[in-house]
Amino acid sequence: MMTKTQLLLATALSALALGAAPAFAKNVVTMNTVQIFGTIDPAKISDYTDYMASVNLYDALVTVNAKGEIVPQLAESWTVSDDAKEVIYKIRDDAKFSDGSPVEATDVVYSVERLLKINQGPANLFAGVLKAGSVVAVDAKTVKFTLEKTFAPFLATVPAIMILNADVVKANEGTDDGQTWLADNVAGAGAYKLVSWDRGAAMVIERNADYYGGWGEKPIDEVRWIITNDEATVKSMAASGELTMTSSAQAPDTYTSLAQNERFVIRTEPTQTVFNLKLNTKLAPTDDIHVRKAIALATDYDTIRSTIFPGGELNGPLPPAFATAYAEDLPKPAYDLEAAKAELAQSKYAGQPIKVSLAYVAGLKFEEEIALLMQANLEQIGVTVEVQPEPWNRITELAAKVETSPNIAEIFFSPTYPSPDSMFFTQYHSSAAGTWASLEWLQDAEVDKLIDDARATGDVAKQAELYKQLQHKIVGLAADAFLLTQNEQHAIDKCLAGYEYVPMQSFQYDFHNYSWTC
Repeated sequence: MMTKTQLLLATALSALALGAAPAFAKNVVTMNTVQIFGTIDPAKISDYTDYMASVNLYDALVTVNAKGEIVPQLAESWTVSDDAKEVIYKIRDDAKFSDGSPVEATDVVYSVERLLKINQGPANLFAGVLKAGSVVAVDAKTVKFTLEKTFAPFLATVPAIMILNADVVKANEGTDDGQTWLADNVAGAGAYKLVSWDRGAAMVIERNADYYGGWGEKPIDEVRWIITNDEATVKSMAASGELTMTSSAQAPDTYTSLAQNERFVIRTEPTQTVFNLKLNTKLAPTDDIHVRKAIALATDYDTIRSTIFPGGELNGPLPPAFATAYAEDLPKPAYDLEAAKAELAQSKYAGQPIKVSLAYVAGLKFEEEIALLMQANLEQIGVTVEVQPEPWNRITELAAKVETSPNIAEIFFSPTYPSPDSMFFTQYHSSAAGTWASLEWLQDAEVDKLIDDARATGDVAKQAELYKQLQHKIVGLAADAFLLTQNEQHAIDKCLAGYEYVPMQSFQYDFHNYSWTC
């Protein structure tokens, strides 16, 4: 009697003998992510997970590499005027959407106009910089951006403008500029196509064999994202062989466990992602600066950074990787319960019961541990903490209003584009208020002016000085407890190559750059 292996081999040989085309196994990557995908509409994407999908389903005129450099994508070249207010992009002749139609300048114009009109997601990057009519088609393959004012980081923000197939979206535009249709469908030029999306559970994308950017050897044919922040589930998926790559937000013991599995290698990369306790400056009792300073002083930074979620030191809103703009003279955050009590005694709430809410992403073990540590520490200085585990999408909803935003929120923030401006504007400028990234509700006129002045100058030295002033100002306002810079860590199958950290949202998960080496 033939064994199963012999039977399969005999069948395969028979098929080859008959001239049948052999069926090759697909290269499939299964990765877990701890947050749901909120949207795949490129005019509405705002967080790490949204960009993870978008960077695979859509292309922009340019993109970012691991060095933080702006490199061609749909555009093959660009020129900048002497006053930096006009940028002209030349689109590749062979650039095409996933349906085979050519990418043209009118598609870029439509994509920008729609983004500005909907005024969500990346639109806030261009407030006061672009307006309706700022982008025009010079010819079929040439598009011109005319800025309303000098905006030093403009070139670095362009990768956030994902280009839509205007004809397809217009055909499905409805009464809401295609928002309903693009909530479930894709009209892009990305390397992958959407196969399925179960919002609470999974997303699957597959390789577009006709991608204009071409493919290297042994490309990734299919990517499956499984949404789970349960550590036991991640370990089980790894043990069964289903998991190819973990998220970067697993508990330390999960990485330790997977390191024992000979199939995985643990990759650790220092990043420009920061992890902070955002303090609501407009909601009682954290509207009082002394209460905020007390919370910061009651934070055990060393335990968090060395034991609960290992990371690098962070003294303010800008990670030290932005070396030329980094304020090296900022003091290190201190853990001092007696000093925290003294600050509390100076607050307008002194002598009253003080209660604060602390929100974190439900199911993330390390965030729960930090919340419980903060609860224990703050109780020692007379502050009661209501721990508030919430799904990520609920946190983003709560962030829309001052009164629903928590007093304290555990938030990761990555550069939206490779410039110090992205760390300041998106989190601290008044025009960004009402988003998860700006849960501080700072809305400070002096901070706004420093940000605006830095954006408006082309003098690199002057810009760096403004950024240093900003760091001191924000630290002085006690808007955050600055916990750490993230060491991005993944357990990755040894056969999967191509992962490199990119300092822009989740652009490192562009699977067009990956390959299967086994």
